Amino acid sequence: MFKHAIQNFSISFDRPVVNGKNTFSKGDMVSGHVSFDLSKDTSITSLTMKMKGGANVHWSSGTRKHRRYHNARLDFFNLESAILQDKRGAISSGQGKLPAGRHVFPFSCQLPQGDFPSSFHGIHGQIEYTLTASIHRPWHLSKDFVTELNFVNHIDTSKPDLWAPLSGSNSKILCCLWCASGPITMTVEAEKTVFSPGETAKITCEFSNASSRTATPRVKLQQKQTFYTHKRVTSRMVCLPLAAVTGEPVRPNTSNVHSEIKLHIPSSASFTISNFSILEVEYNIEVSLCIKGSHDLTVLFPIILCDKPTYNPPLFLS
Repeated sequence: MFKHAIQNFSISFDRPVVNGKNTFSKGDMVSGHVSFDLSKDTSITSLTMKMKGGANVHWSSGTRKHRRYHNARLDFFNLESAILQDKRGAISSGQGKLPAGRHVFPFSCQLPQGDFPSSFHGIHGQIEYTLTASIHRPWHLSKDFVTELNFVNHIDTSKPDLWAPLSGSNSKILCCLWCASGPITMTVEAEKTVFSPGETAKITCEFSNASSRTATPRVKLQQKQTFYTHKRVTSRMVCLPLAAVTGEPVRPNTSNVHSEIKLHIPSSASFTISNFSILEVEYNIEVSLCIKGSHDLTVLFPIILCDKPTYNPPLFLS
């Protein structure tokens, strides 16, 4: 049978593997080899390669009796080429069967230019780039082998404001019946806006606690996924906590308490996706001062996650 004739099919890329993935961007040449074993002499009419990119979102709302389904899809490109083509019918007629044994065929195809978003798999949708190798045989359905490409949209990180520190402050007074405490204040600073997955963000904090309660600082990284139908008629948002760290407690009646909190960004975090019509991925660092019996004191810093951000400041010649 067909499934016994072709064995050990694999697709390998010439590009070096980074973090266990082959990373590609717009305009890149995708090259490598397809290989497989034939258990017997086999007629193959063609071996084709298809490269696709697209996004889709989907979710439902309402009750079980009045369920509404929302979805949207965008196709970026669909490219197809032949790796092996039986032009004269020699293979399909049996005169040029591929012999039993190992077969290796090189391939190459170029990703188109375009402002395509990075690969992403979310709660209610995904952005996928795939490469499919298909083997066609006479009187058989084609056999497809699919591998996913990790596509990266490189964000321009040369803007100086992305590398400038972010700062914020907040304060409150605790009230209990007719009594009011002294103020609780926090001033925090993040070193920059742009980070890469696997990096550690440094948060510098200054706290003053004139109340009678202990306050505990906490730093969290949150991801916000937003899914839209076409023309953004409806949307669905999901917020996910990705990382958190707790700082040293700030004791009652203390002032000018300085603290540095380091938050590790998971290496598995997806890149920021913005200005895309049906799907966005955003991040923020939330710095909170948690006070028992009261609402937290909070400062939010929006950040950007991208691939290896670099900044080369302009040189000024004297």
